[in-house]
Amino acid sequence: MKFSLGVALSPLEQLPELARTAEEVGFSSIALPDSLFYMKSQAAKYPYTPDGARFWGPDTPWVDPLIAATAMAAVTTRLRFYTNVLKLGSRNPLLLARQVGSVANLSGNRFGFGVGIGWAPEEFEWCGVPYARRGARVDEMIEVIKKVLEGGMTEYHGEFFDFDELQMSPAPSEPVPFYIGGHTEVALRRAARVGDGWTSAMMKFDDLQTTIARLGELRAEHDRADVPFEIQAVCVDKFGRDGYQEQYDAGVTDAIVIPWLAAGIGFDGDIEAKKDALRTFAQENIQNPIT
Repeated sequence: MKFSLGVALSPLEQLPELARTAEEVGFSSIALPDSLFYMKSQAAKYPYTPDGARFWGPDTPWVDPLIAATAMAAVTTRLRFYTNVLKLGSRNPLLLARQVGSVANLSGNRFGFGVGIGWAPEEFEWCGVPYARRGARVDEMIEVIKKVLEGGMTEYHGEFFDFDELQMSPAPSEPVPFYIGGHTEVALRRAARVGDGWTSAMMKFDDLQTTIARLGELRAEHDRADVPFEIQAVCVDKFGRDGYQEQYDAGVTDAIVIPWLAAGIGFDGDIEAKKDALRTFAQENIQNPIT
């Protein structure tokens, strides 16, 4: 079982040192969150809390995850990075293809592209993109980005995006894995159809088990049951050695964790205390692998 470090809501100046320590103690990856801006009033409920409220505020620190991945890759050599997840719907696929290809090249192919649609109408509308038909638009965006990242001349003529032959160089020397986020049936179908894995938001273990089973059914429908597939999970009620073993037995390949929270250290806690929490977690769960 692999472990990814979640760095959401951490002060930006801590990110390079957290990456170095995570690599040192054996973490596989860093999972990078995405948020464009904080709107004072929200038109839709946040889908991953019971009451629909956001658990961060207007002064909470965020950084563009693609820039964060590049900065942390520059101070590490083996650690991987993936977005968890980048909101595609409000962005432009050609600009993103340029950015993703750049991160993949500059990191030595240590980058995975976790993507979702986005939940906030404001992020779409204030960035000049309609909120309506966002799912169909994102399906085309994934196609566009994948085609461009393959290298060589490519063109695309779809409902939402249309361009003649173009090329972005250099293309990544290895394929960039795409991890699809979302808990809805349509999101799971998207992951099963085009993803190299599925990545969760916060979930209880019973829901996680049900979702993993459904993904298995959907992958079989698309004749992809035997294709390697990552299950990246944020499980909120199974912790410790026994809890991670249960996650692994349920099909989780990569557990996303924030060890300092379990140690009673806040998101904005002291960097040395966070590093100590990483070392303790690794001694208990990583250096004696769960299999």
